[in-house]
Amino acid sequence: MSRVQRWLPWLGALIGLAGLGWVLRGFDLQRLRDIAAEADLRLLAAVPASVLAEQLVRAWKWRQLLHPLRAIGVLRLFGTIMAGYLLAILVPLGFGTIARSWLVARREAVPLPSVLATVALDRLTDGLVFACLVPLALLSVVIDDPTGSIRAGLIWGGAGSFVLFALVLMALVASRHGIPYGGRVDRLLLRLPPRMAASLRGIATTFALGITWPAQPWRGAGIVGASVAIKLLAATHLLWAGLAIGVTLQPAQYLFLLVFLGFVAILGHFLRFVGSFVVGGVFALGLFGVRPEPALAMVLLVEMVGILCVAAVGALALWAQGVALSELRREHEQAQA
Repeated sequence: MSRVQRWLPWLGALIGLAGLGWVLRGFDLQRLRDIAAEADLRLLAAVPASVLAEQLVRAWKWRQLLHPLRAIGVLRLFGTIMAGYLLAILVPLGFGTIARSWLVARREAVPLPSVLATVALDRLTDGLVFACLVPLALLSVVIDDPTGSIRAGLIWGGAGSFVLFALVLMALVASRHGIPYGGRVDRLLLRLPPRMAASLRGIATTFALGITWPAQPWRGAGIVGASVAIKLLAATHLLWAGLAIGVTLQPAQYLFLLVFLGFVAILGHFLRFVGSFVVGGVFALGLFGVRPEPALAMVLLVEMVGILCVAAVGALALWAQGVALSELRREHEQAQA
């Protein structure tokens, strides 16, 4: 590990603390306590329900992508997804994606690279839908942005994301039909030892088997519709948390929050920005006139409920499958190699 890699988490923590201090300037701790004491518990219960419903829809969507390889039950995939999220918290940097794919490959006797391909399609369809929601969100709300930097950043981010996701999707489709082979890839493989080249070619071929869109039109439409439903359900997390403490926004504002926090999450992931969701959530809610105390209560509630749901369901799924963390670490290291 380089010196930069060692210091990056500490730098991210410092940036996160500085950002939190900035968005919470003038913060009243007693008011936060009063808000928490007066929260409506019935509406609070809707937050974990919406979190779990979002992941159930994601499991159904993944089932459609996996169907050309193997028919797998929605509840099994739901548990696998939650287990992957749990492992992503415990061991970051892509471990959750490898773990969730390995769990399916192990239980269903499907090649791991093929399952990873379906996860890639899942992420890409989500990304394309998310990029399409950006202009809708920007056209639907008015925010306090005198310099126009927030809108400009979201416009460029949305356009760049759409182009990037579309190019990656086309590359995956091209690899499925064998277009890259016989060209640069083959010339590169010829420079490697024969055994290694054969192994890499086999992995690429197996990966390409998972890049398959369902033949039934209703399944394809369902995948796109599920991606939209996942985003809309994600937007309701802050809706229910706000209603529980008496904060109500316009429907389009929740869509804007979804888009804004989506980009914040991406930046936080790559820059190791600790607390990016909390800082970004308080800042974005402030654009709509929400005071720091209720804004902090909303984002903390959503984040804590999400972690608790992942911990409970993910741990139960791992226990039910008899999987040890050491076994998953070993598989992750092999996949990285």
